[in-house]
Amino acid sequence: MIDTSITLKNSYRLPLVIESVEGAYQATSPALPGLLVLGDSPAEVINLAPSIAQALLSAMQEKGVPIPLALTPVDVPLHIDILVPA
Repeated sequence: MIDTSITLKNSYRLPLVIESVEGAYQATSPALPGLLVLGDSPAEVINLAPSIAQALLSAMQEKGVPIPLALTPVDVPLHIDILVPA
């Protein structure tokens, strides 16, 4: 289930690349180097990604590493793509 506590204010768009790896799934992002999310399904990876990305961004800020320019702030209205089973 998607975390509904996430707000759009002060949020970033984060593209994910999800791949099947040895019976599990992993996600990385070309916009956020160092991001790696592992899960048993694509849905689990998508659900885990925001909190893991947030932790990575917090760690970067604590170390004085600038936020990657490839991350863009979220604008309203928000446009997203969803997966619909056939």
